Amino acid sequence: MSQAVQVSTIIAATVPTPAERVQPLLPVLAGRAAAIDEGDTFVTENYALLKEAGLIEAGVPAELGGGGATVAELAEMLRLLAHGCSSTALAFSMHTHQVAIPAWRWQHQKAAAVEPLLKRVAGERIILLSSGGSDWIGGSGEARKVEGGYRVSARKVFTSGAAAGDLLMTGAVVRGEAGDSVIHFALPMKAPEVRVLDTWRTLGMRGTGSNDVVVEDFFVPDAGVALTRKAGEWHPLFQTISTIAFPLIYAVYLGVAERAREVAIEIAKAKPATEDMLALAGRMDTALRAAQLAHGWMLRVVERNAPSADTVNEVMIGRTLVAQHAIEAVDLALELAGGAGFYRARGLERLFRDIQGARFHPLQAGPQARYAGAMALGQPVARIF
Repeated sequence: MSQAVQVSTIIAATVPTPAERVQPLLPVLAGRAAAIDEGDTFVTENYALLKEAGLIEAGVPAELGGGGATVAELAEMLRLLAHGCSSTALAFSMHTHQVAIPAWRWQHQKAAAVEPLLKRVAGERIILLSSGGSDWIGGSGEARKVEGGYRVSARKVFTSGAAAGDLLMTGAVVRGEAGDSVIHFALPMKAPEVRVLDTWRTLGMRGTGSNDVVVEDFFVPDAGVALTRKAGEWHPLFQTISTIAFPLIYAVYLGVAERAREVAIEIAKAKPATEDMLALAGRMDTALRAAQLAHGWMLRVVERNAPSADTVNEVMIGRTLVAQHAIEAVDLALELAGGAGFYRARGLERLFRDIQGARFHPLQAGPQARYAGAMALGQPVARIF
């Protein structure tokens, strides 16, 4: 082994992983979680901790000034983060996947166009936002072609972390006689044409600040359009997005289920064990293990480094399995805890509400089953989303 390789190995072994950076933050995050949930307040102070810990830039390649974390390492960070505060983990997963996707493209597709964005994340620690389901395959909002660019008006829902964001990675639909298309661009959140509406009053994940963002006649220059694609149809970029993003997002729900299991076991151990309790604990751990195995499969699909219709199918199968079994595990955790788990002070009912969010990300149960069925039968999937 050369001296250069030895030095590189030593440095890699001594630099904390993202998960190791999160670990000391967990008691603080856990201590704030109940008040954040009860007040429907965004996790602003927690984001400040993440920034101080160097986690904003964790997914940026080291060559561009970031932490160089892999998708698997970022998933581990988010899973662990959910043990402290579900809302912080879910909101931060949206920034994390918006960094991981261009990082992957820079590394594996030599996409030089993403380099300035990644350097800004590393150097300025800017927060990237995703408008989630409202910018899915069909697109949303309206883009009118004008001289030199487009005028965009839209209402983007489920914009997690909107209050803290610097750039919203979004798109808008351009209507055309030959069919609709979608332009993609970065929207500065401080632009005067952008407003955040205080709409986030929900069953669970109450601290994510996933408010609606209203855009009124914002000008996007032609040079600011990163991509134009056909509306309502899968594009290779969305195959990349789906393959990389959802193992990160669902790492959060896995972490929520694991934390619910910890709370339930702590409560149950304080009581005499009965046969029914043994069975509940066993069923809970079986469901949780199924979720863990499914999530591990999602990460292995990412490691193929070949996004396609097939990897979308495999990741989305994993997404459904993680959701089903994580929800089941938390259901059983609440039952195992008994009446004690019904009290808000124990935190289990909050986790029970938070895990319900796993139902609602794409591909939801119906489209996912149709997509998998079409793949199995050799049918087209381009418009199944």
